[in-house]
Amino acid sequence: MIYYEKGSTSIELTSEDLKAGLFEALEKLGSRKKVLAIPPDYTRLPSRAGELTEYAWQFYGNALTDVLPALGTHSPMTDTQISHMFGTLPSSLIREHDWRNDVVTVGFVPAEFVKEVSEGAVDFPWPAQVNKLLLEGNFDLILSIGQVVPHEVVGMANYNKNIFVGTGGVEGINKSHFVGAAYGMERMMGHADTPVRRIFNYASEYFTNHLPIVYVQTVVGLDKSDGKIKCRGMFIGDDYSVFDKAAKLALQVNFDLLDRPLKKVVVYLDPTEFKSTWLGNKSIYRTRMAIDDGGDLIVIAPALKEFGEDKEINRLIRKYGYFGTPATLKACDENEDLRNNLSAAAHLIHGSSEGRFSITYCPGKGPENLTRTEIERVGFKYADIDEITARYNPEMLTDGYNIMDDGEEVFYISNPALGLWAYKERFKY
Repeated sequence: MIYYEKGSTSIELTSEDLKAGLFEALEKLGSRKKVLAIPPDYTRLPSRAGELTEYAWQFYGNALTDVLPALGTHSPMTDTQISHMFGTLPSSLIREHDWRNDVVTVGFVPAEFVKEVSEGAVDFPWPAQVNKLLLEGNFDLILSIGQVVPHEVVGMANYNKNIFVGTGGVEGINKSHFVGAAYGMERMMGHADTPVRRIFNYASEYFTNHLPIVYVQTVVGLDKSDGKIKCRGMFIGDDYSVFDKAAKLALQVNFDLLDRPLKKVVVYLDPTEFKSTWLGNKSIYRTRMAIDDGGDLIVIAPALKEFGEDKEINRLIRKYGYFGTPATLKACDENEDLRNNLSAAAHLIHGSSEGRFSITYCPGKGPENLTRTEIERVGFKYADIDEITARYNPEMLTDGYNIMDDGEEVFYISNPALGLWAYKERFKY
């Protein structure tokens, strides 16, 4: 059932609009005694989920007892990030998700179903795992809050991904990531109906349908006319239809279908959001269908300090590197540590261009930043950030096509997490 829907490519929902829309939906739900909110973490800051969580607390007061950021494999939020994202929400309400220890397996999606939807790419059963708080907290409402946007693992982010990955466990996250990699990232990005989504939907129907989950979904994108990030829609409901409506709008708002492939792409990674290649490689995922064979991707990453946010994944990335699908699958076959961390293996596949275009990272020069040696050891090229920004200054470039003084054409992206770019002959509807 849908409790609220509003959205189009031409409107902008203000904070007042979001608050009024959320309150309208919550009024329809009636009074609740104990509420859990599951917003994304700081890596999804533009989603508007932070202020929506704050509004939910304003609506429910003491009845909103717990806020569980959907960390998945990400690092826990700092106090500064919590106050910045959630405003006046008391920090005492924040619960930290531990994907290695805090989860319960609620059921297994059968191997034959996984094999069928993945078209034979994999044939293992998939464990549906959630943070134990969802089951043990005795909540009469669980608000899953987040942004629907193109995504490399599931096709379009959010909806029940927020539950099964954001609050999920090691095996569930590992295997869902690997399903997406084995089936093919480029076959899924920008699509709502994908093998991974069908697996999540199966789990929702059979294993968590008793949980009182209501989804609050935003659609947020960059307005090229003024360079500002704007909320174009909000959809609130408790079934697949709310995701379907948001995904259709997100495809219009967040997807750029290009008439020709791009020779050179420059991506800027905001230092407040991107400190790892685990996140920063969105610059690769979201542009790979747009970049021409032999093209160049330059990633300006002033805060880059690590590869994986999880210590074990960071170690595995350093050990095996981004050397393409054959090398990664061979490493999986030969090494138990990678075979037991399939989300890391999937990430290594996702983060390689398979030799089709070059990837150059430009980290900052502080003592905490990754070095040239570390960058090159995992398979990327390295360039000096000062030299690159002297030529491609993020403050002077505009999103989209730019012509440099010497006539070079550069396609600039100020935030890869907000979109998907593809050459029209590479994208299959």
